[in-house]
Amino acid sequence: MHQPYLLILGSGTSNGVPTLGKAYPPDFLADQRNHRTRSSCLLAGPGGNILVDAGPDMRHQLLREGILDVESVIITHTHADHIMGLDDIRAFCLKYQKPIPVYASPESQADIERIFPYAFAESRPGIWVPRLEFREIRPQLAVAGLTIHTFFVDHGSLPCLAFRVNDVAYLTDVSHIPEGVMPALRGLKTLVLDAVRFRPHPNHFHFEKALEVAEEIGAETTYLTHLSDDYHHPVTEATLPKGIKLAFDGLNIQL
Repeated sequence: MHQPYLLILGSGTSNGVPTLGKAYPPDFLADQRNHRTRSSCLLAGPGGNILVDAGPDMRHQLLREGILDVESVIITHTHADHIMGLDDIRAFCLKYQKPIPVYASPESQADIERIFPYAFAESRPGIWVPRLEFREIRPQLAVAGLTIHTFFVDHGSLPCLAFRVNDVAYLTDVSHIPEGVMPALRGLKTLVLDAVRFRPHPNHFHFEKALEVAEEIGAETTYLTHLSDDYHHPVTEATLPKGIKLAFDGLNIQL
């Protein structure tokens, strides 16, 4: 049995990095850490794998990391960069011959059912579609042998699910952390935190705000994620305060 871990599948913003239609210096492209797929992670527990968000890069991410099984999915919110890979869940439905549980808020469930109505329609023989089965988000989830403490942060005007497992917390797409959530973030060993770009953004923490929040939370190590091409990995990381690092695709964090 492996040690449980959180795997960063994607550390990039909604456009991905490199962004389409834009030229980049050779030294930027030469560092693979600057190649960022859309924001997502995997929780690998003793009882299976939990995919957190399923963006348009999901198939590539799982193939890249050699992930052969996904037993359940958690959706943080329903922006396109977090759900538009859900159709590819059909591969696991076919493998297991059963629906895949999807943990999502009632609002996210409604959006998913609207966007992927065929995943909830009566099945027809010979038609290969994802079969999704909604599960309720509760403050504490027991999934795949892990205890996942969930809470909601603000992503502009949209609530976005965040979570803590043991001493690791994951907050993607966040512009404000409600005061009532802060106690759940005390005593962390590792924090993964949104820091989309250098300039302020209405729906995300930007670099300076993320550093301010990271200092307030006080995790031993904070990884900044959901990163745009403002971040040239070796150049930026050389300037970061102690305990602050940039996430990258494939980063493995022990739980």
